[in-house]
Amino acid sequence: MQHHLSLLIVAVKLAAVCCQSFVPDYKLALKYSVLYYEAQRSGKLPPNNRIKWRGDSAVDDHGDDGEDLSGGFYDGTDFVKFSFPLAYSITVLSWGVMKHPDIYKSVDEYESVINVIKWGTDYFIKCHVSPNELYGQVGDFNLDHKYWGRPEEMNLTRPAYKINETHPGSDLAAEVSAALSSASILFRELNASYSQILLNHAIELHNFANIYRGLSKDVFPGAKQFYYEVFFYGDQLIWSALWLYKATNNSMYLQDAEKWYFEYDLQNKTSTFFYFNDQTIGIRLLLAEVTHDTIFSRPVLDFCDYSIDTARKTPKGLVYIKKFGVLALAANIAFICLEASKFDDSRKEKYIEFARSQLDYILGSSGQSYVVGYGDNYPRKPYHSASSCPDLPEPCGWSQYHSPEPNPQIVFGALVSGPKDDDHYIDRREDYYFEYNVVSIDFNAGFQSALAAFIHFDEELSRIRSQDAYLEVLPLDNSTIVR
Repeated sequence: MQHHLSLLIVAVKLAAVCCQSFVPDYKLALKYSVLYYEAQRSGKLPPNNRIKWRGDSAVDDHGDDGEDLSGGFYDGTDFVKFSFPLAYSITVLSWGVMKHPDIYKSVDEYESVINVIKWGTDYFIKCHVSPNELYGQVGDFNLDHKYWGRPEEMNLTRPAYKINETHPGSDLAAEVSAALSSASILFRELNASYSQILLNHAIELHNFANIYRGLSKDVFPGAKQFYYEVFFYGDQLIWSALWLYKATNNSMYLQDAEKWYFEYDLQNKTSTFFYFNDQTIGIRLLLAEVTHDTIFSRPVLDFCDYSIDTARKTPKGLVYIKKFGVLALAANIAFICLEASKFDDSRKEKYIEFARSQLDYILGSSGQSYVVGYGDNYPRKPYHSASSCPDLPEPCGWSQYHSPEPNPQIVFGALVSGPKDDDHYIDRREDYYFEYNVVSIDFNAGFQSALAAFIHFDEELSRIRSQDAYLEVLPLDNSTIVR
C-alpha cells in the first residue's frame, strides 16, 4: 500500500510539471544576479574575480583633499559612481540575505553575496571622510557620456562631489546610514569588529542627516540633471532610523521613526511602488515587523491586494508602474508582498503565486527573458559599455556602440529596464532614451531579493501542498496500511 501511495504522489507531481510549458530555474537566476554585481565593481579587483573580461579600473579616484575613493560600483551602463542608488541597493540586498541566508547557501553564493555587500560598504567607509562629510558622486555624467569603451581604459576627469554642513543632503546621508546599519546586522556573526565599524559610521551619518537638513540633488549636478528624482528626505530619515533600531535595539530610533512617520503624514500617503525615491511601503513593512501594529501592516496588505487585483498590467500580466525600470518595480512589489505574506496566512498563497507570475515574466514566460545570459532568448545587446567590447587587444569605442552585433561579453544576471505597456520590446544597444535595455545596480537589488524570498516561500508552499496531497490519498481505514 505504501508503494502505491508513493507512486500516486509522484504521479501528481509529474502531472503538475508536465502541464507547465515554462519551468524557470530561479536558483540559476539568483546566481547570475550576484555575478552582475561583480561585473559592476570599480577599483582594484580581488584575486577571486570571476568576471574575466573585467580588470582594475578607476584606481585613482580621489576626493578634494586626496582621499582615496577607489572601489564601489559603477552605477549601470556607464562609469559614474552614485552613492544614493548604491546605498539603496546595498540595503535591499542585505535585507534579502538576512531574511533568507539559507537560500544563498543552498546555491553556494552566500560568501559571494556577502563580498558584494562588503565591496559596497568598504567604499562608503572611504566616502565618509568625517562625521559631517560624505562623498556621493564620483565622475561627471556629461564627460562620461562622451566615452564608450572599457572602464579599464578610460582616461577621463573624474570630479568628486560631497555633502557637508553647508551643502547638506539628508536623503543621501540617511540612505547610506541605512545601508551600513543593515550590513552591520549581517556582519555581526561574521566579523564583529567590522560590524561595529559599520554601525559607528551609520550612527554618525544618521545624526548628520537629521541635524543638517537638505537634498543631495541640489548639491550633485549629475543627480539633478540625469538620474534620480528625490524631492523629500522624510522617507530616508525614517528608513535610516528603522535600520538603526534593528541594528542596535535602541528604542530611541524606533520612537523617532514613528514620530516622523506621522509628522511627515506618511500614514495618508498613497504609494504604488517601492524604490529608492519612494520607500513608504518598505517603511510600513519594517514598522509592522517591529511593532506588530496593524496600523502599519494593514496598508501593506492593501498595497499588495491592489497590486495583484487592480493595478495596471500588460496584456501578458506584468504589473506596469512606469516605463523606466518597469521590471525592477514589478520585482520590488513581488519582494514586498512575499515578505508581507507572513501578516496574513490566508493571503500567503495568493502573494506567492503573484510573485511567481512577475518573476516568470522576467525570466521568459512570455517568450522573452529580460535577464542577460538567462534562458534561450535573452537580451543580446544591453546598453552596457564594458560588455560591448571585444576581447583584448581588440580596440573598443563608438563603433561597438553602433554595431548591430550582440555584445561580445555576457554581463550575466543584468536585469534590463523592460518592455512597454503592450509587452513590446526591442533588444537594442542604442537605448539612449532608456526605453528597453538600460541596466543598473538598483534594478537588480529588489529582483535578487525577490528571487531569494520566492525560492524560500515556494519551497515552503510546495511542502504544504505535498502534505495536503498525501493526506488526501490516505485511506480512511488505517488498518489496511501494511506496516
